[in-house]
Amino acid sequence: MLTHYASEPLVMEGGTEFRFVTGGIRRALQLAREAAGGKNVAIAGGASTINQFLEAGLLDELRLHISPRLLGSGERLFEGVSGREFIPRSSRSTGLVTHVVYEVVPPDKA
Repeated sequence: MLTHYASEPLVMEGGTEFRFVTGGIRRALQLAREAAGGKNVAIAGGASTINQFLEAGLLDELRLHISPRLLGSGERLFEGVSGREFIPRSSRSTGLVTHVVYEVVPPDKA
């Protein structure tokens, strides 16, 4: 978990372990990739976290789960992110949420 405050790892019943990373997005991604052992890594978080990864060009895919309800005051997705292209790959909806998947075009290809 990307955070501003260092903390001991939190181990959940079933073995899931949350590690708290204060070294920024690149360090968090490095540790996640090491832990994944060659498997895909998913970045979850609020708009600020996703915007940082997008601006740094570190995402291959963006999955949005859109609900017709706003919680809190909200942060703006894509705030401060420039020069990015997204290729729609899939979408589906239920009565409660719309799921949209985009391929993120690398900054040098946009």
